[in-house]
Amino acid sequence: MSTPAMPPPLNDPINENGEQSGSTFRSLPHNVEAEKSLLGAIFANNRAYEKVSEFLFPEHFVIAQHGKIYDACARLIEKGQIANPVSLKRLFEQDEGLIDIGGTAYLVELAESMVSIINAGEYGRIIYDLHLKRSLIGLGEDVVNRAYGGDVEDEATRQIESAEQTLYDLATTGNYEGGFQPFKTSVITALEMAEGAHKRDGALAGVTSGLVDVDTMLGGLHPSDLLILAGRPSMGKTALATNIAFNAAYTHHQTNGEQGAVVGFFSLEMSAEQLATRIISEQTQISSDSIRKGKITTPEFDRLVAGSQALHDIPIFIDDTPALTVSALRTRARRLKRQHNLGLIVVDYLQLISGSGSSRNDGRVQEVSEITRGLKTLAKELDLPVVALSQLSRAVEQREDKRPMLSDLRESGSIEQDADVVMFIFREEYYLERKGASQHENESDDKFFLRQQRNEERLEKVRNIAEVIVAKQRHGPVGTVELQFTGEFTRFSDLERIHQPDY
Repeated sequence: MSTPAMPPPLNDPINENGEQSGSTFRSLPHNVEAEKSLLGAIFANNRAYEKVSEFLFPEHFVIAQHGKIYDACARLIEKGQIANPVSLKRLFEQDEGLIDIGGTAYLVELAESMVSIINAGEYGRIIYDLHLKRSLIGLGEDVVNRAYGGDVEDEATRQIESAEQTLYDLATTGNYEGGFQPFKTSVITALEMAEGAHKRDGALAGVTSGLVDVDTMLGGLHPSDLLILAGRPSMGKTALATNIAFNAAYTHHQTNGEQGAVVGFFSLEMSAEQLATRIISEQTQISSDSIRKGKITTPEFDRLVAGSQALHDIPIFIDDTPALTVSALRTRARRLKRQHNLGLIVVDYLQLISGSGSSRNDGRVQEVSEITRGLKTLAKELDLPVVALSQLSRAVEQREDKRPMLSDLRESGSIEQDADVVMFIFREEYYLERKGASQHENESDDKFFLRQQRNEERLEKVRNIAEVIVAKQRHGPVGTVELQFTGEFTRFSDLERIHQPDY
């Protein structure tokens, strides 16, 4: 009877001179007896397969033939048939690789290696753990070989991101900690959440946006939620997202981490300096245009310096790398979570993220679907809110009422599907300023004058007012919130006529 092929030895380690020392000979981690014992247990009682089927797959076996036998058992059991040496006999008679290790006689040997069904799960975990260790060794060798490679375009940072992504995939694929839980457990967890909400006595459950009415509508920005903030150009998407990011980070700083959040801001459109200028303009109330052009007075410059120094310790981290992939964004977010306890992610904006190569080949709709799924997965994985900005289609401009709707989300229905919250930013002032500026053909002077007059009256009512339209909220109400918008300082704030102090 032939012995199954053993795993290949590891390469000799590389010494300090970059040469293989040749002093050590090691084989990859494996436990053939554990594999044989598990297969024997499945032969004796097919219920043993249920103990390992969620996390153990054929490729996890170090002996390829064992993987084939396990796969054949799985297929028979899942069809409701019995998997044992008799039912597997035909497989051994047809597969040359199985014939080489002893054919049907080897099945008898496996059956004799059985352990009790009680121990099957433990043997399965041993096999899976050794598979992970072999994969880690392979990853390490790939990292070394790629770093030694001569491809100048393969930068070290890309190699690190790729290694981190592979390591993460290795850690999460085949995770066997999930599964069903009794309804009693779910009820207790829900009750604990309700108790926590009761004890907060109306305080926010999520990260504050710094805007009273937005927080009232949403209850804060909740962990594991994907929030889409969409709007047409010039509506103020980036300004609102920047305001929310600063408010959350400022609150975190002021409360020593009890409220608010550390913020990671992925700015794929604007540079970090431009984003910082917006925040400084908002906080010092000095026009960002004047700051950019240098048209500020000495007192304003002194205020600018003082305001900048006060912002040094605000926990906002900005990544302005253009055309980031979903994979790279996840890698950097996980790193920031480990290093600084990241609590909120803002992405400006969704359509500038790149999907994987395969999704790009499948078309833009498929690529955007992959991106939104990736952002939702990231929110759940890191247990924090992700706010992603999105463009809207031009269909808005063709309507008389230009308030956005869910159908205006650009390029993919998956944005609406994957999002927990969809918000639109709308400023009627923007459209009214561009309406009625010129006299229509065949329009009399009187009609033109009246139209302009009505337009001016309406404009005065909506001047410096923005609407945040909550069009979808998975766990709460929908509706519209009005905010104050000061375009000169790109600042959104609570509407003063609503929130007046009590005297």
